[in-house]
Amino acid sequence: MIQSLLPNLPWEERPLGCSDVVWRYSLNPIIPRNLIPSSNSIFNSAVVPFQDRFAGVFRCDNKKRDMNLNRGFSLDGIHWQLDDQPIDWIYTDPELSHFQYRYDPRVVWLEDRYYVTWCNGYHGPTIGIGYTFDFEQFHFLENALLPFNRNGVLFPRRINREYVMFSRPSDNGHTPFGDIYLSRSPDLIHWGRHRFVMGVRGGWESTKVGAGPVPIETPEGWLVFYHGVLTSCNGFVYSFGAALLDLDQPWKVIYRGTSYLLSPQTYYECVGDVPNVAFPCATLYDPPTGRIAIYYGCADTVTALAFCKMDEVLEFLINNS
Repeated sequence: MIQSLLPNLPWEERPLGCSDVVWRYSLNPIIPRNLIPSSNSIFNSAVVPFQDRFAGVFRCDNKKRDMNLNRGFSLDGIHWQLDDQPIDWIYTDPELSHFQYRYDPRVVWLEDRYYVTWCNGYHGPTIGIGYTFDFEQFHFLENALLPFNRNGVLFPRRINREYVMFSRPSDNGHTPFGDIYLSRSPDLIHWGRHRFVMGVRGGWESTKVGAGPVPIETPEGWLVFYHGVLTSCNGFVYSFGAALLDLDQPWKVIYRGTSYLLSPQTYYECVGDVPNVAFPCATLYDPPTGRIAIYYGCADTVTALAFCKMDEVLEFLINNS
């Protein structure tokens, strides 16, 4: 399933004199930390096309510093209206209604509904999976994997009749390690047949790597944006880059960029509750124009927007792999 057309994708042309493959929206951040009355910060969030507009699930840490997920809508993908109260999930098993936190969601249209994955606090961080048909009612499905795990990202279609999901096994704290793995499932409940996808390297991705937005299917392979972390003398630095994976065996890496595409360099990326973070969680893609809009969290505080073009990202990967 190649993605459908998206002519109303938010877009701004590359600035004059800029040669970067990925460039920032000039009016970033698009979502301030205090967009709703209850929020301390709004970041690491996911958006999708919905009807003739856009919808999303947003990480909103409130003023008690509870981490939770809120719903939002936008006409243009830039100006957002968010609910002040978190999503009220519907559970078939009361046991699953007990949670410690919810954060860093991803959203994907898969078959007949929108699925949401996030880091769910259930005796430690694991990957929660839920779904909605209309962004009105949200149903909790199950915790996919045992603790400890983060960065659960579903593929937008089955591969060889199986659902596929990225994850990053971790620990119970501020994980100083992490590689990307892939798991498969016949029903989105039972997960297995795990495969290693990619691990840390030097420089900007020397401490840990994790999946970012939902993979984009292209004739050449699955385009994946992912975050990489280095440990500096002042703590973690989160940047993001890209890789291209095999269509039928997506644990096989075809190309992987050696340098980052975007690193924390602006004030809103470097200054906040957690300095020096650029953390991608969603993309919008319009195949006829090749335009891609990337939503990313900045300094664990606000949400920003960046842009690129499919042919330029693929050329970058071929020439810098």
